Amino acid sequence: MSWLWWIIIGAIAGWLAGKLMRGGGFGFLINLLVGIAGAVIGGWVFGLLGIAAGGVIGSLVTALVGAILLLWIISLFKRAG
Repeated sequence: MSWLWWIIIGAIAGWLAGKLMRGGGFGFLINLLVGIAGAVIGGWVFGLLGIAAGGVIGSLVTALVGAILLLWIISLFKRAG
């Protein structure tokens, strides 16, 4: 997959995760970073569970699940502090 697709999927996943977890996005750059980090986290979690997701939709779902997990973990630290 090309870098352009990674950026597009990361931005979409980060934006969707922001909408689902907080009711709003964080801006393009932060959404992109959350989506890319989410893709890494989602790929790791899916690998642990033995789930393989291929193609653009599979990559988007993986990145979205990971981004939601990342935002949830961040919210735990914000509540504790």
